[in-house]
Amino acid sequence: MLLLAVAIWIVAPVIPVAVQMLLWAALLVGSGVYLGALEPLQNGASGWRRLWKALGVLALLAGVAQGIGALSGARDPLRPLAGLFAQSSEASLPFEKVKTLADLDARLKTTDKAVMLDFYADWCVSCKEMERFTFSDPQVQARLTGMTLLRADVTANNAEDKALLKRYRLFGPPGIVFFDASGREIEGLRVIGYQSPEKFIKSLDLAARY
Repeated sequence: MLLLAVAIWIVAPVIPVAVQMLLWAALLVGSGVYLGALEPLQNGASGWRRLWKALGVLALLAGVAQGIGALSGARDPLRPLAGLFAQSSEASLPFEKVKTLADLDARLKTTDKAVMLDFYADWCVSCKEMERFTFSDPQVQARLTGMTLLRADVTANNAEDKALLKRYRLFGPPGIVFFDASGREIEGLRVIGYQSPEKFIKSLDLAARY
């Protein structure tokens, strides 16, 4: 089961998120059944047997959640059932999308304030974590109001996406690059991977000095 989990993790960047979620659902449900989630406990069952069954039930429930989420249109493995409940009151950040290097260069020439360029992909788990935990933080949002927010969605991983990543020497998302008000990259100030709101605020405070 662990080897299958590693295999899913390896192929995740090159398959649609819905397929990822269905694969996780199959693995988790299979693990739950294997651990005896659907089998009744016999009288006098040992503590270990009860523990494995409890883990199996949890795996089974998690797998069912992933499957329902995938079939209902959810595209976040961390929140598979989010679409079945009321929409969050948290406001989304007003990112402007850039698809090519030409789009990015043109936008950097017209800005008159600091710029944050966010590299994002639907299959990127850390990107989802940034969305859910960091970009939704009120203090983070308050600091971002004074910046131009750009987003390069590299989900497709096509030639244009690869060109954007190559310019900034990124292997893939998540990655955030900051620019000053004249459109020049702020050297030494990048965010690679997930950052908590507290740590990200420190990065924003440094960017605000330029």
